[in-house]
Amino acid sequence: MVTATVKAKSSQKAAGWTPKAEKSLIQPTTLQPMAPLLVDPKTIKPAGARRQPGPLEGIEPNRKRKIAREHTPLDARLDLHGLDQDRARPVLEAFLRRAWEDGHRAALVVTGKGKLGVGVLKARTPEWLAGPALRDIVAGVSPADKRHGGDGALYVALKRRPPKV
Repeated sequence: MVTATVKAKSSQKAAGWTPKAEKSLIQPTTLQPMAPLLVDPKTIKPAGARRQPGPLEGIEPNRKRKIAREHTPLDARLDLHGLDQDRARPVLEAFLRRAWEDGHRAALVVTGKGKLGVGVLKARTPEWLAGPALRDIVAGVSPADKRHGGDGALYVALKRRPPKV
């Protein structure tokens, strides 16, 4: 038994301490029932009101220059012309996921400018790239150079793929 091997300090002996005396001081605790938690219904947010991820960062200037000058190859190219946004999003996600799995570091996504200069795909594509489905593979997004589509296209920098184990 532990109490048989415990020796009291000299200061404890003076105070009349013994291992058996300490054992008698320990009392079991009982939990008291708690009052119900009162929450003001006005402070509860609906389930759909989640914080949206912020916009993606732009591509680093040196990396963007290498992509524009094709020092970093643009082997992965996707043209979304003619697709509506319901069909374009899954196509974009599958394309970028496949490009990343194939080891590409940059992709060109052509969205078009839209009829009045503000196309739906042009506006929505950065949101989709910042979303949870692609956030883990997309490093940054920047407008493309004129020779690659200008305002109607985007450079998408892809993160490095972890080495296979």
